[in-house]
Amino acid sequence: MTKRHGCALLTAIVALIVAVSAAVYAGATHDTRRPADSLAPGRAPGNSAAPVSTGTWVGAWATSPAAAEPGTEIHGMAGRSVRNVVHASVAGTSARITLSNLYGQSPLHLTHASIAVAAGDGGAAAAAGTMRRLTFSGATSVVVPPGGQVMSDAVRIAVPRGSDVLVTTYSPTPSGPVTYHPHARQISYVAAGDRTEDVTGAPYTERTTVWRYLTALDVLSDEAEGTVVVFGDSLTDGITSTVGANRRWTDVLSGRLRAAAVEGRDDVPRYSVVNEGISGNQVLASGLGRPADNPSGVSRFERDVLERTGVEVVVIDLGVNDILRNPHLADPEKITEGLRALVGQAHARGLKVVGATLMPFEGHRWYTAAREAVRQQVNAEIRGGRVFDAVVDFDRALRDPYAPRRLRPVYDSGDHLHPSDQGYRKMAEVFDLRELKGAAPAQL
Repeated sequence: MTKRHGCALLTAIVALIVAVSAAVYAGATHDTRRPADSLAPGRAPGNSAAPVSTGTWVGAWATSPAAAEPGTEIHGMAGRSVRNVVHASVAGTSARITLSNLYGQSPLHLTHASIAVAAGDGGAAAAAGTMRRLTFSGATSVVVPPGGQVMSDAVRIAVPRGSDVLVTTYSPTPSGPVTYHPHARQISYVAAGDRTEDVTGAPYTERTTVWRYLTALDVLSDEAEGTVVVFGDSLTDGITSTVGANRRWTDVLSGRLRAAAVEGRDDVPRYSVVNEGISGNQVLASGLGRPADNPSGVSRFERDVLERTGVEVVVIDLGVNDILRNPHLADPEKITEGLRALVGQAHARGLKVVGATLMPFEGHRWYTAAREAVRQQVNAEIRGGRVFDAVVDFDRALRDPYAPRRLRPVYDSGDHLHPSDQGYRKMAEVFDLRELKGAAPAQL
């Protein structure tokens, strides 16, 4: 078989994987109660619903359902209130949430859910006057089937940009494995009993660094006209950033976009930013289980990117784990073909894709010269404009000029793979915000 025919066959195989995975995940993550973009009638006390106001629905925060939480296989979170703390990248006048039971094996019965702005002390307390009861198609309870997800009705609440938001759910019955995101880099809370609308935070004595059930917070905003969805692995997840400080590179990117809007720059779009990184994620390979823990990039792209609210542009920083976690030497052509498959899906929706070069990792325990050669080959394709619509060169920005196969020491968290807080900041600062403007080309 010639190399050209081999590449054509590989492209066809990747396309088939994408199509089958999209069908599987579309079935497994179907919205059971997805309301229209309007505010529901206020049928419950504290709902504070009101006629829809002006603005655009955008993603203020999001995360990817990554796995079934160990230790929750039988009881789930039955009889406990789960208070997720998330950081809003943009302000809004109304809000709605998405809850996922992707990894559940039983229906998830939620009898009570609420949203509030956090008091700002890093705890579980709500700011005065912000507690709102959430409804689902007008009802205060909802059942999320195994493999499903549900979006709440919109509720009137002023969400300040850069604020922490409390989203609390309560289920009285066992639901089996909890769908969660394990590396939140944010402290959330759990309380015994139904403490969903507690504003003091006092019952929330259990702290956790994971997010459970919650996968999206959307707001009706006049600050943003669309959403940037960043798709990646632990480098996007921000696994070595300071907990509770919002120092992932996507947080810094969001701040830069907001500053450009305040300056009145018309060469930079007014977008919010949401983070769809999963630590350990690969372009091509998934973890174990059905559905798979840590699903591959090609299998989760439809759900985690294309279905996000208001998505206008996609940023992809993915591929290092395909090199490091492969028990054999990774094929650079397979990695780039997988990335091109993601770009093709985005282009089919008219979305522009900005892609990142793969950063160096010499000194990491899995480093080998052969793996470094694969990284260089993938980066050559990316820099050559043969994968993405535009490129952000994280490799060039963070590598040590005296040892270019390594991260510069000031940007290295210490494991020689993940950046420090300063390294994450550098990633966002080197990003050309003008590249986020525009649509997908007619042909890549």
